[in-house]
Amino acid sequence: MAYKILILFTHPRFEQSRSNRVLVNAIPDHPDITFHDLYEQYADFNVDVAREQELVMNHDIIIWHHPLYWYSAPPLLKQWIDMVLEFGWAYGHGVTTLNGKLVFNTFTSGGPREAYSSDGRNCHPIRSFFTPFEQTARLCHMEYLPPFAVQGTHKLSDVELYANGQAYAHLLLRLNEGGFSISEIQQHVFLNDWLSIPKTINP
Repeated sequence: MAYKILILFTHPRFEQSRSNRVLVNAIPDHPDITFHDLYEQYADFNVDVAREQELVMNHDIIIWHHPLYWYSAPPLLKQWIDMVLEFGWAYGHGVTTLNGKLVFNTFTSGGPREAYSSDGRNCHPIRSFFTPFEQTARLCHMEYLPPFAVQGTHKLSDVELYANGQAYAHLLLRLNEGGFSISEIQQHVFLNDWLSIPKTINP
C-alpha cells in the first residue's frame, strides 16, 4: 500500500533559512507527495478550513515541517491546528475522521542535539517540547511518529546539509512505499535513527 504524504511547511523567513531551503529542494517530485507552504498560501493567517480539511482527508501521512521557534513552531502552524482540527471534525465523541492517519514533525534547530537534554543548555530532551503535538495527534486518533530532526544548523557544512536533505528525501520515499512497522518506528527518538537501519526485505 502506498501512503500519500502532505507536507505542511511553515517558515515565516524561509528565504533566509539555509537549512530549510536544502530540505525543501530535496523533496521528491512525486505524485503521492504534496508540498504545501502555509505562509505562501495564508500570509494573512486567514486559513481556508474546508480546503485544508479536504487536503488532510486526501492524504495518509501529515508532516508538520517547521523551524523550532521558542521551543515550538511558528504561529501559523498553531493557527492551522486551532482552526483545521476543530471539534466535531477532528475530535469529539464518536468522531473517527482522522483515525489511523500518521503525523510527525520535521524540524530544524540552531542548537545541536546535545543542547536538548536534562544536562544540556535547554534543560529538557527535545521530545518534551513536542508533547503538545503528540497529544493533539492522540486526541484526533492519529498515530504520532518521532520527528525528523536537523539540528545544529548554524554550524553544518554544505555537505552535511546536503546529506540531511538526501535523508529527508529517502524518508519520504520510504514512507510512501509503505511496508514499515509503526511500532518499530516509535521505538526511536528520531525518524533519522530509524532511517539509518537497513530496510528488512521479507523473503
